Amino acid sequence: MKNKLQIDLNADVGEGIGNEADLMPFLSSCNIACGGHAGDLESMTSIVKLAMRYKVKIGAHPSFPDKLNFGRALMELSASDLYASLKDQISALQTVLHHENAVLHHIKPHGALYNLAAKDEKIAGVIIEVIKSLSSSVKLYAPYNSVIAKRAKKDHVEVVFEAFADRNYNEDLSLVSRKNNDAVLHEKEAVLNHVLSMIKYQKVTSISGVEVPLKASTFCVHGDTDNAIEILKFLSDNLKKNNFQIQ
Repeated sequence: MKNKLQIDLNADVGEGIGNEADLMPFLSSCNIACGGHAGDLESMTSIVKLAMRYKVKIGAHPSFPDKLNFGRALMELSASDLYASLKDQISALQTVLHHENAVLHHIKPHGALYNLAAKDEKIAGVIIEVIKSLSSSVKLYAPYNSVIAKRAKKDHVEVVFEAFADRNYNEDLSLVSRKNNDAVLHEKEAVLNHVLSMIKYQKVTSISGVEVPLKASTFCVHGDTDNAIEILKFLSDNLKKNNFQIQ
């Protein structure tokens, strides 16, 4: 029998949707909102307990401190203010993890912060300095060939390349804006084909039809997509049928 290839399925959680109990059985890692754009100690605690029950790896999902815009708008912050905010957010989750005897596996920035760090040296540097202040064993989930991934490797922070199972890409590997009707993939079959192409051929077909090189070993399904549970279950079942192990 051929050895199974390992694939990680992740989702952003604790963002007010309340479907974490349905998502967790199909995930191998999760990214918990820790107060910047959403989330509080109560939500973090309940989700950490769920993640532990299903043996799902736990990540922090810090953001620009902007609940009003759900962390999806750019903010003008000094490097020191951004550093302090990210430290505070991650520390809040770490307090919960310590109480529940759980471990922080990774950091995945949220929204506008994630997108900006992919191309901005200053912002990428702040995030990497925050991770280095935590522990050398904490990984970074980041896009392939991004500024932050390159900075992380330079600073000896382990990077896990992430791609989005349910989002379309531009030719520069940025995500198609949510203002575009084609930004999000809603059909479960389309999501599966999207992911299999990225895994098997290390390429993604951009919105313009051009194939672009892309490497990833963790794939995100957005928990706030209407049929996220249906997509995740279909993706999980069919990846297993294709000899992939979700872990």
